[in-house]
Amino acid sequence: MALRYIRSYDDELLRKKSRPVEAISNKILTLLDDMKDTVISANGLGLAAPQVGVLRRVVVVRHEDAYYEMINPEIIETRDTQIKSEACLSVPGKQGKVERPAYVKVRATNRDGEEYEVEGTDILAVGFCHELDHLDGILFIDKAVEIVDRDDDEDDEEI
Repeated sequence: MALRYIRSYDDELLRKKSRPVEAISNKILTLLDDMKDTVISANGLGLAAPQVGVLRRVVVVRHEDAYYEMINPEIIETRDTQIKSEACLSVPGKQGKVERPAYVKVRATNRDGEEYEVEGTDILAVGFCHELDHLDGILFIDKAVEIVDRDDDEDDEEI
């Protein structure tokens, strides 16, 4: 397992749409492991494959003690809305308020090739939406109603 370089918002690769994973290969498993190590090292809430230079529909989200490895994830249900402050590992030094669903249900495939569904509310719902947006070339700054400089002393996790 290794740490991967996280691309910045001005990298045009982050604006491209990711391709589905056709087969779960050793490369995909290594990518998942590396993304988990990278998000932990960066103190992030989640990481999408494009952020580490891979245009595949792969996401890792962590919440409390749980890690969600998602291959070909899709949001299948949303409810209500919330506005939360977001930051991003690919947009260092910035944060912004974004309106997102307050509840989401995501269907994805795990590393063993099994399809599953997971529900998220509050910050977990934000994390799922934020990371899945990356798979379509969308950054939180595209949706933010206000973007401000992030206080370097903040301990908040970056989504």
